[in-house]
Amino acid sequence: MWMMGIDLGTTNRKVGLYEDNGRLVAKTSRPTLTEDSGEGYVIYQPEAMWNDVAEMIRELTDAHADKPVSCIGITSMAESGLLVNRSTGEVQSPLLPWFETCSAPHAERIRKEGTPLELFQRTGLHLSFKHGLAKLLWLQDRDPAMLRDAGWLSVSGYIAYRLTGAMAFDPSLATRTFAYDMRQNGWDEPWIRGFGLDPAIFPDVLPSGTTLGTVHPELAARLGLSGGTKVAIGGHDHVCAALAVGAIEPGDVYVSMGTAETLVGTMAMQPLGQAEFETGLSYGYHVVPGCGFWMGGNASSGGAVEWIRRLLADEALAYEQIQEMTAGINDGPGEVMFFPYLSGSGAPHPNSKTRAAFVGLEKSHGKAELLRAVLEGTAYQLEMIRQSAERTSAHPIRRMNAVGGGTQLAAWLQMKADIANSTLLVPPIEEATMLGAACAAALGGGHFGSAAEVRQALQSRGVKAYEPDAERHGQYRQAYEGLYVPMAAHLRSLNR
Repeated sequence: MWMMGIDLGTTNRKVGLYEDNGRLVAKTSRPTLTEDSGEGYVIYQPEAMWNDVAEMIRELTDAHADKPVSCIGITSMAESGLLVNRSTGEVQSPLLPWFETCSAPHAERIRKEGTPLELFQRTGLHLSFKHGLAKLLWLQDRDPAMLRDAGWLSVSGYIAYRLTGAMAFDPSLATRTFAYDMRQNGWDEPWIRGFGLDPAIFPDVLPSGTTLGTVHPELAARLGLSGGTKVAIGGHDHVCAALAVGAIEPGDVYVSMGTAETLVGTMAMQPLGQAEFETGLSYGYHVVPGCGFWMGGNASSGGAVEWIRRLLADEALAYEQIQEMTAGINDGPGEVMFFPYLSGSGAPHPNSKTRAAFVGLEKSHGKAELLRAVLEGTAYQLEMIRQSAERTSAHPIRRMNAVGGGTQLAAWLQMKADIANSTLLVPPIEEATMLGAACAAALGGGHFGSAAEVRQALQSRGVKAYEPDAERHGQYRQAYEGLYVPMAAHLRSLNR
């Protein structure tokens, strides 16, 4: 069976063709471009997005006509969305990116409707201008006519609609709207009406990967697909990636080691309370049936490595040079400590005003010590998030599955395993987000019987494991608890 994944990300739009063991056969991409509206906010062009996707599908089917696509799974950035007329299919609003701040005043309006804890227990989220409800309120104030006979669609939902004519959400994306009730696993209709909105504006929510329909016959012919190609919303991009790497059981964690480091943990669903609120994490429904997820991250993890490699040489250090400089660092804590708050601190103590710092420098220290400190500091921050999640999820975290550019640095991976006292697994997966979307569609379409079968199939090609060293873990733990945690708290206190 051949699976196709579509990943609609902030930086790029990608389409990939996979075998059912996860091997990437081919992929293609286009940059995701914003456009200035001329009115003080930026937008995506939905028609351009659809045309890109259609062209990329055709590019792959032309090159691989002998590989008929059984199913297509779609994943996307979580909070971006638009309004589409239910009767005509016409777009009725701008397609607003998740990072567009025009809805910030409307988020403040929502904030007045309950205490932070009450809002969190309702939605699993810490309120932000990013969320769909705030964007809808901005559109309502701008032009109420946009909302007539309209459905609010995620970016995944919009492309699925163009392929099949069906409007839907999946739970992992629905929980990013701030209109979905985590307690009842459904749209919060009284809450939605309280803002003057018709709850019908939100389409049905179907389990992640559920087949919404097949590609329109005429469209299928134009795209080089069969009329029986199934289409599904895979779900939230990071949560789809968790499925691809095998982080599917309570206590499993997916780590995306990119510019930012995102952690997604799988957990049993449970009521959210003060303890979960204080983690600074967000919570939602997983693409794995019956499970939930927690999510947190460090905005300057790989970004901090890129920053230091530019500073340490007239031209950025090559990764080969970094590997040479870090070859002997897996011997316990270094002398210099780095706090990776170049873009503020994230979970478990979000504070956009916190600033980064080196502590413990002396004149004998050079490039290698600074680089080592950056790697170690980001690993300590990962541990802070892991510990916070472990305390509230009631599941010990002893296995983390990592993908991304940062996995090129073996010494960094070993350091993270030692600090966390957890096994770090690196599967041979390319484009985990896109693959996860394809696998969710294959799971929902019945090709796989369970998420465990997905993991078995994808890990049949092997996984590289970094096991923690008990002695080094003890040394790191002493430095983490005695120095890193109290100094990080001090830095946050300076910038409240």
